[in-house]
Amino acid sequence: MGAASVKHMRVLVVEDEKTLARYIAEGLRDRAMSVDLAHDGTTALDKLGSGEYDIVVLDRDLPGAHGDEVCRRLIADGGRARVLMLTAMADVGDRVTGLRLGADDYLGKPFDFEELVARVDALGRRSRPALPPVLRHGGIALDSGLREVTRDGRPVVLSNKEFGVLAALMAAGGAVVSAEELLRTVWDENADPFTNAVRITMHRLRGKLGEPTAIETLPGVGYRMAGRAA
Repeated sequence: MGAASVKHMRVLVVEDEKTLARYIAEGLRDRAMSVDLAHDGTTALDKLGSGEYDIVVLDRDLPGAHGDEVCRRLIADGGRARVLMLTAMADVGDRVTGLRLGADDYLGKPFDFEELVARVDALGRRSRPALPPVLRHGGIALDSGLREVTRDGRPVVLSNKEFGVLAALMAAGGAVVSAEELLRTVWDENADPFTNAVRITMHRLRGKLGEPTAIETLPGVGYRMAGRAA
């Protein structure tokens, strides 16, 4: 379905039209992003206060706290999330108002989903330090543009979660990444902190990458890529 960013992004979609919200969330999850949902401004503010997001896809006309107020509060509280504001009001005056409130980008409804993804990806690149389009470690190459992984030239087909875990480990540059951090960044707010999802995904990922073992486990600490980076 197109390119996904190697930086595994956490996105909060704030949209009161539940069918549209699910459509956006499912599409972004297909791009290996972690997505949480809020259907009103008050819930959005609660989630922003308790979670760390890279991108907020924010409908402007919301029940509870208006989208303008959500944007204003996010900026005032020093939030680092980039804001893509959605609205049915697409004239120049509305765009200017949204941008002056602190929104980073603006997309009028109805919109093309591929354009929304492109804008989310662009904001994601601005929200974090840039990484090379292809990450390499040993014989493993992870191409963010094509969303492809190879090992010693052999294609490795991964699920979204497996891709996200491998991207997080390779982006860490050999540093240890805890299971808690992987749950937070690769899954979403509904992930059970006591789940064995990380362990199961890691087992499948190792199996697909083959021998020698590409990922080390440090008991009680976390995981890291084995050996030296390319």
